[in-house]
Amino acid sequence: MEAMRGGKFLQKFRLYETRSKFYLVGRDKSRTLWRVLKIDRLESTDLGIQEDPTSYTENECQELLWRIHEGNRLTGGLKFVTKCYGIIGFMKFLGPYYMVIITRRRKVGTICGHDIYSIGKSEMIAIPCPIVCPNVANSRDENRYKRLLCSVDLTKDFFFSYSYNIMRSLQKNINDKNTGHVVYETMFVWNEFLTRAMRNHLKNTDWTVALVHGFFKQSKLSLSGKDFWLTLIARRSRHFAGTRFMKRGVNEKGRVANDVETEQIVFEDTPDDIPSQITSVVQHRGSIPLVWFQETSRLNIRPEITCKLCTVSLL
Repeated sequence: MEAMRGGKFLQKFRLYETRSKFYLVGRDKSRTLWRVLKIDRLESTDLGIQEDPTSYTENECQELLWRIHEGNRLTGGLKFVTKCYGIIGFMKFLGPYYMVIITRRRKVGTICGHDIYSIGKSEMIAIPCPIVCPNVANSRDENRYKRLLCSVDLTKDFFFSYSYNIMRSLQKNINDKNTGHVVYETMFVWNEFLTRAMRNHLKNTDWTVALVHGFFKQSKLSLSGKDFWLTLIARRSRHFAGTRFMKRGVNEKGRVANDVETEQIVFEDTPDDIPSQITSVVQHRGSIPLVWFQETSRLNIRPEITCKLCTVSLL
């Protein structure tokens, strides 16, 4: 926990573009660490990512952007695209790669000084320059797949943290200091596949956020003159997930349907956000671990309509 608090994490980003590259500039919360990520736009089907190994100051980063602008002045220079708060992942359908980024976030709580956020808005940006693959990028099938992806509402029930491994329980975070690839490969990180290519290439997770799907709610309570925080977290497994009547039992890999880990965390409210007393209770549930299913049509019982006949006698 303390190790996570002491580290510097990129939390705010600005995306720039030239005709040949995207430049993603990231900084930490204190504005003391500035990094640059370069994404090739001349590749039509491959993903070309290069991380600048230099750690810049704010002034040095501004000078770098100015030099990039001057070097690309004949082709339009360096243009600002958008500000964002992390990369959700990269994906491709029939041709070019797309980058999904968080353009708006909402703070939903804090765990021992670590801020927890939900997604306010996301955006999908095509990586290649339009002159590289104009036909495939605007094809009928490509647009259909993009509409299907955009129909997934990331603003509901997804949450993340830059400095806290929210995909793991409090006990695991205290006892195990693993970070990076290890925590992304857990069952509760829903964008593990979308970030895999980037993580394997860069050998780090500095630019991506690990999305957890489920429920997060935090409330401040008072008892006997003492204030404390009550936090309820539900983490849904990304394996064998689906609606209740469509996914039942266990699959061939031993993963049960509707697998959810629920954690209740209680800690005292302190000025420095470092509580001396903290408790956590974890409950894990899922479908019955047997190979079984239900026919939904058989559950839709239609009652028969009967007409009751009665004789009326007149006296």
